[in-house]
Amino acid sequence: MVDIHPTAIIDDKVEIGENVKIGPYAYIKNNVKIGDNSVIDSGVVIDMYTTIGKNCHIFHGASVGTIPQDLKFKGEISELKIGDNTTIREFCMINRGTKGGGGLTKIGNNNLLMAYVHIAHDCILGDNIIVANAVQFAGHIIVEDKAVIGGMSAIHQFVRIGQLAMVGGMSGIAQDVAPFTLAVGNRAHLSGLNLLGLKRANFSYEEINDLKNAYRVIFRSNLTFNEAYERLKNSKSKNVIHMIEFLKNSKRGFCRNR
Repeated sequence: MVDIHPTAIIDDKVEIGENVKIGPYAYIKNNVKIGDNSVIDSGVVIDMYTTIGKNCHIFHGASVGTIPQDLKFKGEISELKIGDNTTIREFCMINRGTKGGGGLTKIGNNNLLMAYVHIAHDCILGDNIIVANAVQFAGHIIVEDKAVIGGMSAIHQFVRIGQLAMVGGMSGIAQDVAPFTLAVGNRAHLSGLNLLGLKRANFSYEEINDLKNAYRVIFRSNLTFNEAYERLKNSKSKNVIHMIEFLKNSKRGFCRNR
């Protein structure tokens, strides 16, 4: 069964799963797929080439799959893919990809995007991410699993935010944020590990201690990053290896301590 309000406008080439509910004045364009048990509230616009997973809820006034705000976009086919169990609150805007960024914007599973979040073209978000109100993502941003981004923060294009990192509210993120760390400020700096997030994720004492040691070596010693990398590259901790490989692959540089 599908519950579609009579005022909703749905183009012909739309695939709608089972038990989907579509509210008043929603507008869903061609080449859209909506997974089972998803809810599309009133006034939502879902533009072309958008896929929405199962058990998603898009609240009223949101606009997803719209064309990029990029002058290089020339109308080419590109996509937005949203995974399962993702909540998109009121008045969010998510643009699909561009040719220059691989043609895909992707939001993973089990994510919460609070009201007024903007996710621009070619962003890739992982799973179990929380993005607070009015966060603004420029294009080509990567956010790894379980990151938390505080309200009204702005993320520069091509920045990466690592796994289980936390960004404080009203921060300006111009460089990569290392996995498992806290970043805050304009322009943002690191202020330690995300210890609360690590504990909530059931990291053991040994795992946290390994990350504390790596943080000291990378960010609080007088070593260059290459020297720190050489010291840590044989660590038995998969989390330490993830951190140093993330930083090694940085193209914009990364946030550091003050």
